[in-house]
Amino acid sequence: MSNIIESVNSNRNVPHSDLNYLVKTVAVILCSPRSGSSLLKKSLESHPDVATLGGEIEPFLVLTGNGFGFNSDCDAIDKIENKESLVNNIFDDLSVASDALLGVDTIFRKYRNRFLLQFPEIFSTDIMHENLIRVLHAALADGKYSDVQESGVFEKFVITNIFEHEQWRINYYDGFLNSGTVRWFNEPFKLEEPPFVLPHNGRRPFRESDAENKILLFKTPPDVYRIGMYEALFPNANIKYIHLTRGYAQSVNGLMDGWLSPIGFFSHDLRRAGLDLNIKGYSDRVPFGRWWWKFDLPPNWREFLERRLEDVCLNQWISAHRSILESRVACLRISFEDFLVSPNSVLGKIEKYLGLSPRKVLKPLPHVMATDVPKLQRWKKRNDLMLSLGEQQQVGVMMESLGYEMNTETWL
Repeated sequence: MSNIIESVNSNRNVPHSDLNYLVKTVAVILCSPRSGSSLLKKSLESHPDVATLGGEIEPFLVLTGNGFGFNSDCDAIDKIENKESLVNNIFDDLSVASDALLGVDTIFRKYRNRFLLQFPEIFSTDIMHENLIRVLHAALADGKYSDVQESGVFEKFVITNIFEHEQWRINYYDGFLNSGTVRWFNEPFKLEEPPFVLPHNGRRPFRESDAENKILLFKTPPDVYRIGMYEALFPNANIKYIHLTRGYAQSVNGLMDGWLSPIGFFSHDLRRAGLDLNIKGYSDRVPFGRWWWKFDLPPNWREFLERRLEDVCLNQWISAHRSILESRVACLRISFEDFLVSPNSVLGKIEKYLGLSPRKVLKPLPHVMATDVPKLQRWKKRNDLMLSLGEQQQVGVMMESLGYEMNTETWL
């Protein structure tokens, strides 16, 4: 594992940055997994004064020896190791919305470095890394990247040619579905969690001049167990937290769908920790269910190795929000349900809270990181199970703490 990390870091060749000391404002979305945070981030990152990572911070934590299996037994991180390297990776990946066409060298580097995060063991080898470079150069030489903001021609060309003989890997990318056999995610080493994202060429790299006037926006559900980390990374910045909530039935239903998905949300291969899972309704249902933990690792995750899948998912929902509430960190609380009903109104509240100029969402909300066709009250497909979980006292207490009624008519 250490050899792969060393090879990926070497191939990515991330430059040094001291811009973290210049950043004035950082916004962090705190939430449980499957709470709609990807959609909220997608809606906010188009603002011209917001800078975001291409995906989440998790791969950069692994590359710098932070998190589960390194300096923690869960997703909490008490002390950041190799802080300078982590900062370098963050600023290498940060981008800002832009209408200007990016240069060939910039696009090449963005794609090469992203693929190294997604299939590290494959593309860190000399032969496959050379093939990756060859395909990227071919795509750029054809000029296909000039249409990418609208048509996605470049992304499609790159991904189909890189995986010319392994088209099933395309299924691991958000928004890309390849016909044919679906194989479950079984990579021997993981950095980025699928569904994978591809760089958006309508975004330019972060510049030194951005540090003073751009807000850095981060979204990674496990950050609920790392409150204080961004204060350490950006010592001169004002850290503003957004607490994104979603009712338990909607969240747990989405988590269960994600746990059973063969192509997404694989976070930790517990074979590396010498553990086997025996989660009822998961380990006995899917071929990867004995080893792969999905989504975040709460501090008490070891207590759930042999529980029911719905109990594991409910614990992920409760643990995340409990961590936020018990931290007593100042934050703006936003419900995902309100965001779905009135996105412009909710975005307006967030923009005011962050000091951003107001604007409107002109297009329908996009579909991101979805396990099924988005629709209201999807939780009802497990209606009886969700209602049964709602009878637990801890569920009612948390729902009330988050401002929700135990009235199914109000659950979107």
